[in-house]
Amino acid sequence: MKKRSRVVAIILGLTLVAALTACGSNGGSQNNGSAEKEAQSVAGQKFTVGICQLVQHDALDAATNGFMDAITEELGNSVVFDKQNASGDSATCATICNGFAASNVDLIMANATPALQAAVASTDKIPVLGTSVTEYGAALDIPNFNGVCGGNVSGTSDLAPLDQQAQMVKDLFPNAKVVGILYSSSEANSVYQKEVMEKELAALGFEAKAYSFADSNDVSLVTQTACDDCDVIFIPTDNKAADNADAIDAVCRAAKTPIIAGEEGLCAKCGIATLTIDYYELGRVTGKMAVKILLGEEDISTMQIQYFPNPVKKYNKELADLYNVTIPEDYVEIG
Repeated sequence: MKKRSRVVAIILGLTLVAALTACGSNGGSQNNGSAEKEAQSVAGQKFTVGICQLVQHDALDAATNGFMDAITEELGNSVVFDKQNASGDSATCATICNGFAASNVDLIMANATPALQAAVASTDKIPVLGTSVTEYGAALDIPNFNGVCGGNVSGTSDLAPLDQQAQMVKDLFPNAKVVGILYSSSEANSVYQKEVMEKELAALGFEAKAYSFADSNDVSLVTQTACDDCDVIFIPTDNKAADNADAIDAVCRAAKTPIIAGEEGLCAKCGIATLTIDYYELGRVTGKMAVKILLGEEDISTMQIQYFPNPVKKYNKELADLYNVTIPEDYVEIG
């Protein structure tokens, strides 16, 4: 009996070895097993991402949607989004971001400059990714900014080259003499763009005049003054301007003063042309950065600010026709 039991044990052992060898020799089966284990590992993690969006308008909405879509494609339902909108109020941004910090979310996405500033003020530990932010050095008061914020901050920029935007004014309005720059004085990135555009326009022979408004209470009056003084108005990527685009459009139409806008959403409401980025794709870039941070694949403190590589010239056909402006063939009509 003992001898027979020993033989059975040996046979069972050899069978087990053969089975293990067969599995090991099948590269596909082994790789699939590893992939399943990795997928289960990622699926087993749960992340909470807080989203603070300054205000609801087309550009910021697109960036938020692109961000969420890119993360969901990579991590599925492992991520819970806490999406909140500040309705254009910087103080509400601070309240939202302080709540995210108190809840110890895994990552904060700050959509627009005031949201980024609030997020950075709320935590120095939780990773913060900005998007729809024009210039991080100006937004965060970083001297000699080299493209890396350091600490717990990085993100994407919505800046299209300002020299090309100035050239657009020259190309479409070659007989213009005075160009007004209409912007919100409360947005650091708008102030930055105003300062750069003044130099770029002057280099092209224009007289540049700046007109700042504080909020919706004075935007129509300031816009009217700009129309009275100027041949063309340039509006940078400015969230308060976008939020008040209908009021700006009403004044400029009545005065027959054309607008070059800093982004597509603003141009669709009140501008003739724009050099714009794709905010949805910018959001997707931000989302892919978030995935790397959440999975520990990259250190946010060393991540470069990312820029949209190929801005596109677009035009608003209704206003181009209204002002009888001839649009070059390399412009794309805003749909």
